[in-house]
Amino acid sequence: MSFTSDVKNELTRNLATTGTLLALVRMNGSVGIFGGLTLSITTENAGTAKYIYQMLLELYEIRAEIRVHQKTTLSKNRVYTVYVEEGAAELLDELSLADSLMLDNGVPEFVKNDEFIKKDYLRGAFLSAGSVHNPEKGDYQLSIANVYQEHAEDLQTMFQDFGLNARVIERKNRWILYLSRAEEIMDFLTLIGAMKARLKFEEAKIVREMRGLANRQSNFENANITKSVTAAQEAIEAIHFLNEKKELEQLPEQLTEIARLRLENPEATIKELGEMLDPPLGKSGVNHRIRKLVEQANNLKNTEI
Repeated sequence: MSFTSDVKNELTRNLATTGTLLALVRMNGSVGIFGGLTLSITTENAGTAKYIYQMLLELYEIRAEIRVHQKTTLSKNRVYTVYVEEGAAELLDELSLADSLMLDNGVPEFVKNDEFIKKDYLRGAFLSAGSVHNPEKGDYQLSIANVYQEHAEDLQTMFQDFGLNARVIERKNRWILYLSRAEEIMDFLTLIGAMKARLKFEEAKIVREMRGLANRQSNFENANITKSVTAAQEAIEAIHFLNEKKELEQLPEQLTEIARLRLENPEATIKELGEMLDPPLGKSGVNHRIRKLVEQANNLKNTEI
């Protein structure tokens, strides 16, 4: 089951509200007039269809019919239609959609002006046409598809009312409202009543960030190891060159001593080399002496060219 399905299934366990039903009817509903006024609300999520059925029954005592059919011959997706025949006209009137469902493409004004209905409407909008990427994959995005630009922009304003910086783009004859920041996606899930999904999202985000931190730390450590090995090899080659040219024995004792320790302990770290000296020497002091050896070798090589 996808993360989107998990979110929607959790949302359908919320209490029935007029605002949620209104969004589902507004975005997924269609009116028929053959043999009397009818209302059809379609969805590809079985849980959402049952939720719509329950809300109609609880809020308006309307007993609808759920119809199921295959989307296409090539698709495995089923389409669920909640069909209302008796009481459809009264329902649309109760939802203030009697005149606007086919004429107005935006969010009803009374929704925009009521904070509680607004939250419920956003829940219904996500149930209607929302999706959210699996946070475990790290591609953070939540979106709601809209048929009409006006509706998408109204939703955008509602998102902004709750401090969510949603954007709208056109894609394949649809207007897509989306969030791409993890923190805002989590805030939206909390807003519409999907707390379990929010916690799962947050946990996945933390785990992914910890893995990223561990990988960066490992890469940093590997880079340091490579750098240390390269520096040690360079020092050893310089010491061998000085020894071959009989120059090593002419250097100060502090340099010949560190040269001997470096050759005898090729895998030792700078810190470990310093601890072998008597008295012990810090990393900066050891590095200074080794740099002197490498400089002496390079100077000698340059004079031979």
